[in-house]
Amino acid sequence: MKGKSKRCLAGLLALGILGSQITACTSVTEQQVSPIEHQAEASEESVEVSRISHGNYAYQGLSQEERQVYDEIVSVILSHQEKITLSCIDTEVMRKAYTAVCADYGGLFWVNGYVFTKYTKGEETVGLEFAPNYTMSEEERQQTQQQIDRVVEAWLGGISITDTDYDKVKYIYELLSTNTEYVEGAENSQNIISVFLNGQTVCQGYACAAQYLMKQLGISSVIVSGTALGDAHAWNLFQMDGAYYYMDVTWGRGRYVENGTEKYFVDYKYMAMTTEEMLRNHTPDDGVVLPECTAVENNYYRQEGKYIQEWEPDVIGAYFSQAYAEKEMVTLRFAERELYDKAISYFIEEGNIVEYCPKMEEISYMTEENWLEISFCFLE
Repeated sequence: MKGKSKRCLAGLLALGILGSQITACTSVTEQQVSPIEHQAEASEESVEVSRISHGNYAYQGLSQEERQVYDEIVSVILSHQEKITLSCIDTEVMRKAYTAVCADYGGLFWVNGYVFTKYTKGEETVGLEFAPNYTMSEEERQQTQQQIDRVVEAWLGGISITDTDYDKVKYIYELLSTNTEYVEGAENSQNIISVFLNGQTVCQGYACAAQYLMKQLGISSVIVSGTALGDAHAWNLFQMDGAYYYMDVTWGRGRYVENGTEKYFVDYKYMAMTTEEMLRNHTPDDGVVLPECTAVENNYYRQEGKYIQEWEPDVIGAYFSQAYAEKEMVTLRFAERELYDKAISYFIEEGNIVEYCPKMEEISYMTEENWLEISFCFLE
């Protein structure tokens, strides 16, 4: 490439976005006592059990018994009651129900795990008591909720519940990617306080906030836990126009270093993934039964016209030219490897990018072979 220098900004996906430990919803303490000494205390409980979770994804995947316990757990948490005697005596049913509650309710910022007490008679379990581990008083919770509500109202001011599902999801993805910084050890990183009030979080906070915001806009969503590249991680499953997709907002905050300066951008490849794409570097656990996601209609590149299916150099070059003029970053995804290889050869190796970006003195670009993507960075 005569008179021009090439610089490949690699390692995009591994920059500062992994390694967090998911601790929310896992703090569990067991007590085992005789039913006689606690009989009077247990009989005084009065928690009204509401059934407000019909339609929630994780809830729908439970058995009838598990749904009942789920309802009981949600009711005691939302009413901020101290404890409740569950309708079951099986700790595995309780665990599964609580896992589903955490997956469906990303906004439970005032709870961090639970204590359960087994009432036994000899070797037989005759009762099971569930007590949420609250991190704040009910008054503090209400004050914090008001603060969060004000931020959420401002953040969602640019979108409407009547907009398309795609527009809603893209808006939320961009909001979280650009307004929240990934910081290991951030305060309240396992809940939405870290996102809406502190602006610093880790994967669990991102996933909780994404689920919370999508729910405000009528988008069905659930939090998925597992690992990514071997580290504990959390992301989302959600629905657009009746089809399921995966989203990882944590990885949506792309970063690279140029001339010693960190630059950030929205990486859209993780906004609406199929199961095959998600499994390339994510491994979900078995806490929630997940569907096979195959839809591609609402993929960012297809929706934005940046999915290249034919070799038309001027059409491709026009995207680069516009991004260059507006000092933005542009990413194109190619339908076939042959097209991807041809674009690298034509625009980068042969230097024809300068025909569309005049006065360019050097190229800042990234290639993603596994995704058949090429990105050109024109950010200031």
